[in-house]
Amino acid sequence: MELFGTEVEHHCKETAAECEEQWKGTGRAPGLKVWRIEKFKVVPWPQEHYGEFYDGDSYIVFNTHGTAPNFAFDVHFWLGEGTTQDEAGTAAYKTVELDDFHKGVPVQHREVQGYESDLFASYFPKGIRILHGGIESGFRHVTPENYQPRLFHVRGGFRDVRINQVALARDSLNSGDVFVLDAGLKIYQWNGSSSGGMERMKAGQFCRALDDERSGRPEVVVFDEGNGNEQFWSLLGGQGPIKSAEEGNKQTAPASRKVLYKLSDASGSLTFTEVGKGSVRKNLLDSNDAFIFDAGTHVYIWVGKHASPNEKRNALGYATKYLTEHGLPLHTPITRIPEGSHNAAFDSGFDH
Repeated sequence: MELFGTEVEHHCKETAAECEEQWKGTGRAPGLKVWRIEKFKVVPWPQEHYGEFYDGDSYIVFNTHGTAPNFAFDVHFWLGEGTTQDEAGTAAYKTVELDDFHKGVPVQHREVQGYESDLFASYFPKGIRILHGGIESGFRHVTPENYQPRLFHVRGGFRDVRINQVALARDSLNSGDVFVLDAGLKIYQWNGSSSGGMERMKAGQFCRALDDERSGRPEVVVFDEGNGNEQFWSLLGGQGPIKSAEEGNKQTAPASRKVLYKLSDASGSLTFTEVGKGSVRKNLLDSNDAFIFDAGTHVYIWVGKHASPNEKRNALGYATKYLTEHGLPLHTPITRIPEGSHNAAFDSGFDH
């Protein structure tokens, strides 16, 4: 992630020339823009596919909100679990470039597949859909008659229902969630016995969206656990035992921690030093430097107004390296906040 001077930076500069064409016109009106990284290039993602991501790719999502002329911006780079290092590095580099284009005003967010922030999820009211594949497999037109069956897992709470493509097998099912089996001209919605109402509603919306894409030709069949038909079960390898809700949702709680680090080049070279631990107060922040705040479940980068270009440029790389060196999950969210921007979650992490 420390991209400057690397091959990734070289390729990005070659394709962007003096200014990335895709950034021109952004931030002039409220709304969402999405791009996919394709061979070091930033390529617009079709609006009708917003909320749909391939797990082998990296994307940039830019949200403009507020009222003119004082718009606020959030820019996210999203990393699929199978994305390449080059794609991930380009997404991170281009996110910084987009931030620079808007004079450092945007709040930056790093998003990892399956662990997206509530803010990111809120952009897609129909839910986030994760598909298998990447650039090579995207947008091949297949008729419903020749459709390759796919199984989708629908799970989550009120604000964060996610839709992920999973293995086409009965073992993927569990009683706590909802699953949609897309077989082209037949679309099945299977409701686990302990699934929530919001999951069932979002699955229904997803089924209708698939139906609309195919001009209403498919038949949509909805049934609860304990029911089903022969074709549904045959596509999953046969009927049999289903995992419990608990087996389908095994997650360990993150460790509680709170540490503040300062990134500074005041000495002539970059230093990364711990300045607070346990009880961390906000008055430790200094406008002349950049800081990395591990708030336990989220890592924040705070960039002071007078931080040097070197500090600004390297903060994301240090935050990412911090995850690795401290054995933290690589899906831990990272958010970059310029001084003067308000972020309630960041503020609440400090002791007052």
